[in-house]
Amino acid sequence: MDKDTRNAIERATQRIRRLLQEDFAEQLDAVFDVRPDGRVAEKGGRHLSGRQLILRDRIVAAIEHKRRAGMQQADAVRDYVRDAAFTTLNRFAALKMLEPRGLVQECISRGENSIGFQEFCGLAPALKTADGAGYRFYIESIFDELSTEVKVLFDRRDPASVLWPKKSTFDEILEILNDADLQGVWKEDETIGWIYQFFNSGEERRQMREESAAPRNSRELAIRNQFFTPSYVVQFLTDNTLGRIWHKMRNGRTGLAEKCEYMVKTSDNAEESSNPAKKDPRDLRILDPACGSGHFLLYCFALLLLIYEEAWNDETSPASGVTGGPLRQDYATLDDLKKAAPGLILRHNLHGVDIDPRCAQIAQLALWMRAQRAFMDNKVPRGERPIIRRANVVIAEPMPGDPKLVEDFSASLRPAMVSGLFNEIVSEMRLAGEMGSLLPIERTLARSIDRARAAFNEQQSQTEQFLPGLAPTKRQGELDISGISNSAFFEKVEENIFSALKAFAGDAVNGKGTRRRLFADDAQQGLAFVELFGRKFDIVLMNPPFGAGSIQAKQVFERVYPRTKNDVYAAFVERGIELLSVHGMLGAITSRTGFFLSSFQKWREEILLKEAPPVVIADLGYGVLDSAMVEVAAYCLRKSAETSQ
Repeated sequence: MDKDTRNAIERATQRIRRLLQEDFAEQLDAVFDVRPDGRVAEKGGRHLSGRQLILRDRIVAAIEHKRRAGMQQADAVRDYVRDAAFTTLNRFAALKMLEPRGLVQECISRGENSIGFQEFCGLAPALKTADGAGYRFYIESIFDELSTEVKVLFDRRDPASVLWPKKSTFDEILEILNDADLQGVWKEDETIGWIYQFFNSGEERRQMREESAAPRNSRELAIRNQFFTPSYVVQFLTDNTLGRIWHKMRNGRTGLAEKCEYMVKTSDNAEESSNPAKKDPRDLRILDPACGSGHFLLYCFALLLLIYEEAWNDETSPASGVTGGPLRQDYATLDDLKKAAPGLILRHNLHGVDIDPRCAQIAQLALWMRAQRAFMDNKVPRGERPIIRRANVVIAEPMPGDPKLVEDFSASLRPAMVSGLFNEIVSEMRLAGEMGSLLPIERTLARSIDRARAAFNEQQSQTEQFLPGLAPTKRQGELDISGISNSAFFEKVEENIFSALKAFAGDAVNGKGTRRRLFADDAQQGLAFVELFGRKFDIVLMNPPFGAGSIQAKQVFERVYPRTKNDVYAAFVERGIELLSVHGMLGAITSRTGFFLSSFQKWREEILLKEAPPVVIADLGYGVLDSAMVEVAAYCLRKSAETSQ
């Protein structure tokens, strides 16, 4: 996208954000008795209808949830308004992007004159009302349909979706979205990523930096480092990691040799002297530890479609660790594979993490749309497409902040060992929002599992001391962790906790439903985060934060990363290498300072040269990351066998 187009998206995004935030703040104050300074009336006023009282309970529960997570009351109200504005903007922008892709009928491009609404009114003429209530009902019915697959964005049970813009606000938003300056952007996959970046203005970033040299919390850390990665950089790094690994696995006999135009091929490099063993594509794991809007994952998706097809056509392709069989055995025809491939890629290959909760909406929507494009390219009819309910995008944030709910839920877990482990995870996740992927949660979990295993073995030894027939009877369903790996153990514990969370959220009385659901959602995100970092990855791709880390995590950050504590990006590279499997590859775009400043000597000597020597480096200089005044380099590293664990 050229600069003029990006500027048009930025202007539109900022205008809509301002309209929505002003509208929603006014509604909270005037209708729901939630004041801008954080004061919340104990009960809703008599002017509220029964339905509005229910909606108010959801709003208040969401604000209270934020407050219990550590926010001041006024900040919690402002954050709720931001969440509501962002979610609403994303939904309307998503509809604009789904229209030209044929995934929804024309529904907002001509407002109430859109073809979809006209046909809808043909079935129910009474819905065409002057106050716009019928049109709202129609749009919300589309949200409900889409929520069966893109739940994270379109689920109307989300408290951020309680508010709806007034008709005058809604009309103005539609006018902005349908402006001629934006006519060509809705067919572009990256448009939603630019909306994500431009939601926070440059003025907001500058003010944060003026008020504090280092980010004061996770929100500031996220906003300061939102820089959209240009497509050519994404291609360069992916071509020379995922593309290179597949190229080597197939001894150069791959269509990626032509598709990956930025792949650097050499024949006399020691790195090229031995080729890795072939893998089934379902066993290739890719991680973006600071994924933002998912730009790296989207390009990986395109390459993986070709990789799956080549593996199916290869009669010597190995069996998958997922199914125990090769692709050709699991999918009888190439058409069968093409129908399944988009879902397989999102389920097995692509993983993303970010500290910004908005990324779950943006990245998962982008990946879902990319999957639908693949179905369309392969001529899979809409009704025959497998349902894709989610992508592996995980938000790094503290687990539930309400001590009473943690206590109540923990007490319901059986056996007691699971309760103890859950409490440990909650405690260790307290800095997840500040450190994100840098939080080495898997190390703590390994120690916790070792303690649990020791406790189990001790219990077993005591049982053996009972006289025959008098030993305690093992309860049905009780976990047995003898003789299984740490990862297998956690899978059992996770399944146990997920079942308990579902029951806990469903067993809500006295208006506690929203609180418990928010608790359960946060807990599931935390467990997914823990599970993710119990794995190793073949490829790590990233445009990580740079500069100082969050003030709140300073002590822990410096203790965990003593060699790279001078800059967050250096720590991300160190962490990325740690997460790689043997001979895995890392691609990153970062500040170029690490390659020559004396303060990065340990990073160069002990991490790059010793643990993951560079394979290719591009010194790009200024002007690469939009609005970021930093000289950058893009480089790919290959993990040495000697350092792999």
